[in-house]
Amino acid sequence: MELPFYLNLKDFESHYYDNLEKWFEEYHNTSEIDYLKALSAMYSPYLYYSFAEDKLQADAFIEIKDCFFPYHERIGISFCSNCGKNSSSPKGPNHVFEFKNISMMEYAQHILDKINKYCSKNTTALDGHKNIHDYINDYDIVTSVEGVGYCISYNRHQKVIPFLKAYLPYYGQMVNMVLYRDFIFSIADIAELIDKKLRTVKAFEYSIYHKSRADAKFKVHMSRQFLTLCN
Repeated sequence: MELPFYLNLKDFESHYYDNLEKWFEEYHNTSEIDYLKALSAMYSPYLYYSFAEDKLQADAFIEIKDCFFPYHERIGISFCSNCGKNSSSPKGPNHVFEFKNISMMEYAQHILDKINKYCSKNTTALDGHKNIHDYINDYDIVTSVEGVGYCISYNRHQKVIPFLKAYLPYYGQMVNMVLYRDFIFSIADIAELIDKKLRTVKAFEYSIYHKSRADAKFKVHMSRQFLTLCN
């Protein structure tokens, strides 16, 4: 069962039990804990544990390759035809890239631009009942690169499909900034509700708070270990 992703607490809360019922219909030998664990896995990538506040906060960013051509400003050429591939053309200099974090809104707009570009070149792409959502996970569209710019990891892209399905419009050129703002303000409240229900069924060890806090402590510990080795 593909659980729907909600961008605000009201929608998440109002559909909770309807989706739980569908979950039981599809998975007979299961429990509400399994359902909550699936929800926890879906929403946790957009949150982090704050030591200062001792609570979860929004962290809606994704790491992405920013591909560019070395010294393109000097030679007047810029392209990234081999981004994401192991091989490169022997006839010219290799492209280079750096990792950067961008917001999920920027990532969604980038994917939307790719889809709209494809649709503009293929006039029948949106015929019938087809819309932008039909191309959210199209490998050729998602991983296409023309010139310099972001090089999408298809495997990493899979992890944010639920968010994109909830956020991207069916038709149009721009993402909705107001909808994204609501998501940023709501994601911690959604996580708190999931964790509250896990606490109720005595399974708080699967909570987003518990996992995020443990991950944050581990990162701090590893950083200290690294600094100790360096010194």
